[in-house]
Amino acid sequence: MEQAMVNFRMDRKMKLDMEKICKKMGLSMTAAFTMFAAKVINEKRIPFEVSVDPFYSETNMKRLRKSIEQMEKTGGTIHKVNLDD
Repeated sequence: MEQAMVNFRMDRKMKLDMEKICKKMGLSMTAAFTMFAAKVINEKRIPFEVSVDPFYSETNMKRLRKSIEQMEKTGGTIHKVNLDD
């Protein structure tokens, strides 16, 4: 089987953590990503749940922008929170 090189970037700490965990399982990162790719191909889906955080919805972002604009115009009100209670 002809091999192909795949390159991508990820957070350095994430990479090191994954390498450690893969090593404990007796796997290389290449083997782990190959297993992931095989599962995607066989199941025709990402093999875990992927969802959107509703916080970043366009409706919420529009509301937040409007609130920021209003606060910048009026100065807003600062509420102090006592975390010692």
